[in-house]
Formats: sequence, structure tokens, C-alpha cells
Amino acid sequence: MDTSNDSKNLKVEIQANINKDKNMQNDSRSPKVERSSKGTGERRTADDFYFGKLIGEGSFSNVFLAKDIHTNQEYAVKVCEQAHIKREKKVEQIVREREVMDIINTKRIPTAPFFVKLSYAFTDSTKLYFVMTYCPKGELLELIQRVGNFDRECVRFYTAEIARALEHLHSLNIIHRDLKPENILLDQNMHIKISDFGSSKILSKVDTEKIEDGRPRKSSFVGTAQYVSPELLESKNVGPWSDLWALGCIIYQMVSGLPPFRSRFIFANILRLNHEFRYSFKSDFQSQVIKVIECEARLGARDIDGYPSIRNHPLFEGLNFDSLHEQTPPEICMPEVEAEPNLWENHREPGLGNELELLLGSELKPGQSIQCQGQSIKIGDGENKTETTVVKSAKRNIADVGKEEEATRLATQEKDNQWHRFVEGNLILKQGLIDKRKGLFPRRRMFLLTTGPHLYYIDPVNMVLKGEIPWDPTIKPEAKNFKTFFVHTPSMVDRFEDINGFILHIFEW
Repeated sequence: MDTSNDSKNLKVEIQANINKDKNMQNDSRSPKVERSSKGTGERRTADDFYFGKLIGEGSFSNVFLAKDIHTNQEYAVKVCEQAHIKREKKVEQIVREREVMDIINTKRIPTAPFFVKLSYAFTDSTKLYFVMTYCPKGELLELIQRVGNFDRECVRFYTAEIARALEHLHSLNIIHRDLKPENILLDQNMHIKISDFGSSKILSKVDTEKIEDGRPRKSSFVGTAQYVSPELLESKNVGPWSDLWALGCIIYQMVSGLPPFRSRFIFANILRLNHEFRYSFKSDFQSQVIKVIECEARLGARDIDGYPSIRNHPLFEGLNFDSLHEQTPPEICMPEVEAEPNLWENHREPGLGNELELLLGSELKPGQSIQCQGQSIKIGDGENKTETTVVKSAKRNIADVGKEEEATRLATQEKDNQWHRFVEGNLILKQGLIDKRKGLFPRRRMFLLTTGPHLYYIDPVNMVLKGEIPWDPTIKPEAKNFKTFFVHTPSMVDRFEDINGFILHIFEW
């Protein structure tokens, strides 16, 4: 496997492309898959792949299902806009992700194949592409949400696979720092593949010496709120044990169905270890979870070579950690779900030239109108072109409601609106069904924007209040395309899809 193009060269090339250097070149001198009868020894470009449906989204990237036109091998291709990478100051993060995946590729061992593999990396004048392992069974989070919680054998098996993966990762002096169920994928055989190394840290020799002799090593905040360790919040000595904390949180979530820390005061609760067990665990479950979550007695934190204290825990009695990849995962009884969508629907020519159409799911129709920032935009009927007609909107701000009008509308709402009981006496200003997405499968919710302001979301089938998006000056909406958008809050990033399409008028809110 050719790894001659190191990450420094990739960084230079990204920055050169971002700055529109005259000598822009594609970077395909990256890890290669096995040779086939045609083309795999040559440089790769986007035109060497068919691109299918969008299967994942991040704050600065989209992930598409793709197929090599020479081998028919399926991949997950992460596509990043170089201008966005520069604007958001993410160049170092991208380079670090590439470096970590190169190390894992080079140091891959048969007993710990639990990582997404980078097969190709290349750039063009505007985008960066990472061609990686495709995991058709989706995220561990989505699986937990579908079944509610795991039984003992499932928790035992998947905890062991994650622990074995961390053993190997930490032996390479790499800390993941954002380990969570969303970043643990499942392959065709239901074995785990850890992904998303953008927040990872490659420990230097000095870092390793500090960890070994106990000297403090400060670190800036990275990761996801529900799984971040106390020492990271307090900028204390940070090391591989921070990933063990995340493992403890994941164990808790596999058993109970929810992360241990999830209130509006999440950071304070983490620092105080203020959590409660929602289920009556068997003694070995409780011991495993508490010992990993408690900062002073974290299971594995003091181990020198691997994690024998985890391997020897009663929970794993009789389980061979070094043959997990050869074992059949425990069967998980899952509820019936709608058939999975056709991820290859409407793919046409090689390359990403039809990226917008892939993002929109081919839902732009001639004659259809959308609302965008107070303007009505009509899609024209011309072939291969879009004609727009813009009509200025004279609508007032929906929050401009006087006291008398509010009282009248509240009286009507209380009488006629079935959602009134969920909004704590506030006036509903806007309501509608939106898919709140986690993993590959969305959850349809009724969203209610009210005075206050408040933004509630309801399970419309079971008529249960599922939560409220915290509203403060730091909340930030981000539209990815005409259908998908993110809402950034201090503690998390939520992803939504408007089932009617064309949601850019969300910014009016």
C-alpha cells in the first residue's frame, strides 16, 4: 500500500488549492486498495466513482455512498469544501484526521480490525475527498435507539470490541477524544468500526513522558458534551483514560438507552459525577460502569501494557478479546422498520457533478416555489437550467404580537390546537413536522416555536413531549442545502430535515 504522500504535503496542497495556486494538482498518492484489472494503480479522482445518496453529514463535510467504477467496491466518501475548511479554520483538523488514519492503516493488526480504513485521499480545485470503509449497518447510536437498550450479552460483546480497539489505538500513542455511539459504525457483519478522527491527538514523546510520570498536561476542550471527561473540562492531565471515560458513558447508554449526563447543567453534573442509574443493573454491570466513570478509580487508567484490568473483569469472563473479530456478534432482536431507502437511486455519471441533486434527493420540480429569506423563488421549466422569479414578501415578523392579540390567539389555541398542552401556556407562532435525524434513520417530530421564545418538539404518534431546543444568544442555524439544516447549541449540534423540502425560511425564525 502506497503511503508516500504524507500529511504535510496534503496540508500544503489543501492550502494551495484554497488560495487558488496556479499549479493545482490532484492528490491521489494515498493509501490504495488492492489492484484490479483496471485503474487501481493510477491516481484517483472523483470521476473514478459513482456517487449515490447522502449517508452522513458533519459541520463542514458531507458523506456519500460511492462505488468504484473499476472494481464495483462500495465506499463512504467524505467530501469537504476547501473554502469552508479555511473559513472555519479546520485545516489542522483535516490534516490530523488524515495523519491518524494513515498511522492506523500502516499499523493495522489482525486482532483489532475495528477502525474505518482510509483507501484513497485526493483533492480537486475546490474539494477534498476521503474514500473510506462503508459500514452498511449504520451507527451504534441508531441501533441503541431502535432497540431501546441492549441485553447483557450484547453489552458484553460490544464493550469488549470497543475496549480492544482502544487498546490498539492507545498503543499507537493516539487518543480519539470524541468517542461516542455516533462515531462507532457497524459493518455488514455487525462488528464495530471506529470513525471520525478529526479531534484525535497524536501523543509526542514529551506527552507520553508526562503521562507516565504524572506531570500535568493541559488540553483544550474537544469532543461532545455528553461524553467529555472531567479532566478535559478542567484542563487537567489528559491522556488515554479520557477515552475510557467515554467508554463508560457508552456502556451506560447501551444498558439504559440514554447517556448518563444529559441535563441543561451537563458540565456541572459531569464534574460532580451527578448521575443516576435508570435501570437495576446486575452487580458486574454496575461495577463496570461506575469504575469507568469515576475519575479516581477509572478501570484501566493505571494499566501499563494494554488493559488487563478490563479484560479480567468478571463481565468478560470466558471472552477472548483477541478473537472477537472472528466471533459472531450476539443476535439483536429489532422492531420492524420501514424498508431502507434505495441509496443508489438516480445515480448517473461518474463524479460529483450532480452534488446538489444528490443533496436534494432529486426533489426539485419545475414550477415549484420555495421561500428563502422572505422571498418567493419559483423553479422554472427550462431543461438543464433554473429560472427564478423573485417576489418580495411584506410579511411582518411572526413574533410581533401585541398583548391583546396574544390573549385572543391564546384563547383560540387552547380551544382548538391539540399541541397547546405541551407549550406551558405560551403562544404557538409556528408549527410543523420536521425529521430530527440521528444516524441513517430520522425521527419525525412536531416542532412548536412559541413566544418566550421556546422551541419544543413532540412525538406526534405517542403525543409525548420529547424535548426543547435551548434558546439563547449562542444558538445558530446552519443550512446545508434546501432540505437539511443544523441547529448549533452550546451542548450539541442537532440535524433536521424538512419533510416538505426547502427549509431556508428557517432563518426567518
